[in-house]
Amino acid sequence: MPLYLEIIICVLLLIGGVFLLLGSYGLARLPDIFTRLHSPTKASTLGITGVLLSSMVFHSYQNGSLSVNELLITLFLLITAPVAAYMIAKTAIHHETPPLDKTKNAHLVSKIRDRQAPKESDEA
Repeated sequence: MPLYLEIIICVLLLIGGVFLLLGSYGLARLPDIFTRLHSPTKASTLGITGVLLSSMVFHSYQNGSLSVNELLITLFLLITAPVAAYMIAKTAIHHETPPLDKTKNAHLVSKIRDRQAPKESDEA
């Protein structure tokens, strides 16, 4: 395997590993469900994307043709992670899980739960 491909694979693995580590740390350390959603849906999705892209580069070189399996898995994760986060947030809202006091626009949670449109004075 050429040195430049090994460097590309290592860089993608390192980037993916750092994002996965940050996502795991954020999931463990963030205080409430609304802030915890950001960690697995953003950082961990980027991390697994880096790992899967490095796998795609490796297998494409090894097989001599473009490996699309990893690309399809990455696209599936990029599509489903935001939808899953949205559903978890909606569940937390409907179960009346309280956000932290210092959360911005926390007063809008009850309006979201009751499906009321916020007034212009509420948005500020």
